[in-house]
Amino acid sequence: MQVQEAPEAVHPSTAQILVAEDDVPLANLLKRSLQNYHYNVHLAHDGETALQALRTRPHDLLLLDLGLPLLDGLVLLDHLRPTMPNLPVLVLTGRSPLEQRVAALDHGADDCLLKPFSFPELAARVRALLRRKNHDNGRVLRVGDLTMDREHFQVERAGTRIELTEKEFAVLEYLMMNARRTVTRAMIMENVWKSTYDASSNLVDVYIKYVRDKIDRDVLSPKLLRTMRGVGYVLADN
Repeated sequence: MQVQEAPEAVHPSTAQILVAEDDVPLANLLKRSLQNYHYNVHLAHDGETALQALRTRPHDLLLLDLGLPLLDGLVLLDHLRPTMPNLPVLVLTGRSPLEQRVAALDHGADDCLLKPFSFPELAARVRALLRRKNHDNGRVLRVGDLTMDREHFQVERAGTRIELTEKEFAVLEYLMMNARRTVTRAMIMENVWKSTYDASSNLVDVYIKYVRDKIDRDVLSPKLLRTMRGVGYVLADN
């Protein structure tokens, strides 16, 4: 593999990249090289550690070696795709170029790169996947395993489709756009109904209940929509 020093980046990136690679020297080399582009890079040397890292902190890109110990790369993809459908995944593999590439794509990878590879090509593919993710950010909202495709009027939780009315969708959209921030009933009324809040009306509370019943109906899943008593509501995954 040819590794070259990266040129000074014009716009430093704050992207969080997880490199899941069991070859420690290669993983360290990838980390140093990507850091030259001002990416924040974290390492995992087995599949279980990688999956835990993805579940405990947000990442913008996963570089995934298929031959990981403890949890194979394909199995890892099967675990993360239901809850992280929009995470870009670039697979690095030294396996058979045809069968394994097809398998990786079928399991949810966005791109594949065969070892040995040149670092300029890897860097270009990383940039392309991050550009695609940034382009989708305005269209797709995500809080934990809850995703909303604003363009196609679709909402899913853990990969399961949730049917919402137009007004329920608008309420949830406002909550997701203000994720982890407490919003008052007056704020919801003004932004969703474009009307002044009337304290004698329970309209907001009724629609909050409709939305909560649909997105938090699975008792096994963490509750996302919470009531801040005396203040309003917050949608959060922690």
